[in-house]
Amino acid sequence: MLLLDLLLAPFTLKCCHNLSPKLCVFSFYLWRRLNHFMDVEERTSSSGYAKPPWIFKGSALYQIHLVKASTARAFIPKEFRLVEAFGYTLGGFFLASYDDSPAGVFDELVMIAGIVWNPPTSCAWAARVLVNSNEACHHGRKEVGLPSQVARFSKKITAVPKRKGERAFGFLNTFGLGTTLSHPEDLMEVKVSEVDSAASANICNIQIRSDESETKLGKWMGPAIKMSLPSFSGNTKYNPNLLKYSCHINCRVRPVSPAVVSDPLEDEADKNHTSQEPFENERRLSVAVMLSKPIIALQFKDLTMQVEAPVVVHPSI
Repeated sequence: MLLLDLLLAPFTLKCCHNLSPKLCVFSFYLWRRLNHFMDVEERTSSSGYAKPPWIFKGSALYQIHLVKASTARAFIPKEFRLVEAFGYTLGGFFLASYDDSPAGVFDELVMIAGIVWNPPTSCAWAARVLVNSNEACHHGRKEVGLPSQVARFSKKITAVPKRKGERAFGFLNTFGLGTTLSHPEDLMEVKVSEVDSAASANICNIQIRSDESETKLGKWMGPAIKMSLPSFSGNTKYNPNLLKYSCHINCRVRPVSPAVVSDPLEDEADKNHTSQEPFENERRLSVAVMLSKPIIALQFKDLTMQVEAPVVVHPSI
């Protein structure tokens, strides 16, 4: 509106030249009020993503997997080097449910291909990002350089019989924490389907077990922590630059049993389907990241995530 003020100022002054001082002041007041209402209308009709940093609040499950290096390399730009050992890298997924964000309420599934190295630092690289918000998808593509796609998240909670306490999974046993971890009580199933124009494709099913330990411990959600999750992004048709951005997280965290991921495409019809389209192959490799072996799962409660503006990086290799 400042530019409009400058363009119309000569016209306004010329008109006021033939008016009394009181009418001139009144005309100027009306003009400023009109500008104010036009500003409000522009702000309300634009994206909820104002200037960074962008704040997201909600809860999440962060699950780290051993991903085959051969699978991860399909997503990594040639300018970066994959961090690997014995044929594997660290990937996994970040499943979040935001109840407050610049795009409002929405769900997000970030499929993490692995860790890449660009001296002097290493960061995560996302193979695919699925969100059930057009606004969040557009922002992720254009501003953050993410491989974002619109998806549908269907959630169902089923009561299951209680079972005896289980030993904690292997990673915690290493640190002497292999005691009873939880008593399964409810099972939440999240079905994620990618929406492509009028059609949709099932990507994966994620089964998350809730437990009664929260009740026994007075809904204890773990210690409050602060952490930073740096990531590389970009190299897409929407943002061809190579970027780096950081997510600063404040939350309460505790280890939980890993979610069970299954591939809904593994039926006879899909097994006989041998599409060679690059987009379809990329989608299947993303599912392979989700189906890789879990190491540890962390539950984030009372999550506040601050995402900084991406900066362009230059490969050091």
